[in-house]
Amino acid sequence: MNAASVLLCLILAGLPLASRAHGPEGDHDHGPATPAAGPSVLPRTEAATEAFELVATLEPHRLAIVIDRFATNEPVLQAKLTVESGGLKAEARFDPEHGDYAVSSPELLARLRTPGQHALVFTLLAAEESDLLDAQLNVASANDAHTHRPLWVQGAYGAGALLLLGAGVSVGVGVWRRRAVKGGL
Repeated sequence: MNAASVLLCLILAGLPLASRAHGPEGDHDHGPATPAAGPSVLPRTEAATEAFELVATLEPHRLAIVIDRFATNEPVLQAKLTVESGGLKAEARFDPEHGDYAVSSPELLARLRTPGQHALVFTLLAAEESDLLDAQLNVASANDAHTHRPLWVQGAYGAGALLLLGAGVSVGVGVWRRRAVKGGL
């Protein structure tokens, strides 16, 4: 087999592996996303105290917050919840359709969408209980998002690496043969 045939085989062998990582439009194959949780790339934060825990996700049109009791995981429904960040304060309203709380304040959402770290303070009043939960929301910039090389470039890199490995093996076999001939093996 000549070098061109080996290179072609290596490139063709690498293509199926590279194509499994992305869908037809170049999207990641992470399985179906649930509407309430959204894609895994959305900024998300968690906070917990002895009594409560919450998960907040910055969705395109709202900050979605799920709250439950720390000890039992029982959802906390119909409580009063406010969110503060960077001097802005907004009420989170319970959304029975989604089973979570939503902040839709344009000012607060605009601030939270700016890249960087955002300190959040959640004030929760549930029946006769109250609590403060602190969290940090990290929002990546567009430059932080990873980029994709075209499939042919990925295949070329893989083929190049395999070609270098093959060259190393070939040199090693040649050295072994020379030693075998000189040593009378």
